Amino acid sequence: MTASTPTLKDLTSAGLVYAPGVWDGLTAKLAEQAGFDALCASGFAVSAALGLPDAELYTMSENLQAIRTIRETSKLPLVADIDTGYGNAVNAARTATKFVDAGVQGMFMEDQVSPKSCPICVGDPVALVDVEEATGKIRAVRDSTPDTVLLIARTDARGDDAIRRAQAYVEAGADMIMPVTKTFETIEEWERCHDEVGVPLMATLTASTWTERDFTPEVLERIGVRLALLPTQVLMAATGAAQTALRRLAGGEAPAAVSADALSHHEFVDLIGFSDVEAKQRKYLPEAAK
Repeated sequence: MTASTPTLKDLTSAGLVYAPGVWDGLTAKLAEQAGFDALCASGFAVSAALGLPDAELYTMSENLQAIRTIRETSKLPLVADIDTGYGNAVNAARTATKFVDAGVQGMFMEDQVSPKSCPICVGDPVALVDVEEATGKIRAVRDSTPDTVLLIARTDARGDDAIRRAQAYVEAGADMIMPVTKTFETIEEWERCHDEVGVPLMATLTASTWTERDFTPEVLERIGVRLALLPTQVLMAATGAAQTALRRLAGGEAPAAVSADALSHHEFVDLIGFSDVEAKQRKYLPEAAK
């Protein structure tokens, strides 16, 4: 990243930023080529790439490796999902330091009991740590990270409790608040949260949720959202396409027929950057080998 490249803080200070959920080098490359200004290392997608549900089954180091892989491919500003911080306040501070060292410019941490559960995947309200423990973890993370890194406090509480927690999290050092899709039931409640908390919000426009449907750019501006994540759209699209292709192949359909409906080999070779690699290889070959 050059000195002239805007940071995540620069981008969100200037206006609304959309960040698609990526989980590896290929999805990061595709998102950058599509024209996005920022990326989100989606915990849901990182977990799914390991063949696991989003229930904090992967370790901090596995999540960190995904971050490093994404950063090797793209230098776009990256926001990371650090789940519950993987332990107490000291654990959370170490996690944050490792992720900042890996190049993230923002991170969000939730107030669930560890191991967490994706709230849209379970029926009952998820268990939360008490607000004193949650604010202690936020303070520890804030104290261990530069002010240039966006610290986003996620709350899985509901209604008035969520607003009280959000206010405490801001006082503890959070730059943004992230209500989840179940935190509030109406746009008006989101607007009230922004008014009473006094900092920008981050929203997840998760596939098949009401926020994905109702949070237009105009609504997002109204409710004070500066960072809008698209955490599962790419994952669902890629999974659906792969599932269809594999079922067709397993069912005996001719491979050529399946390939005809997909991205061509030459298109993939171009987008993945083979020509750049070949040019570099030729540059460093002995003259006789060229």
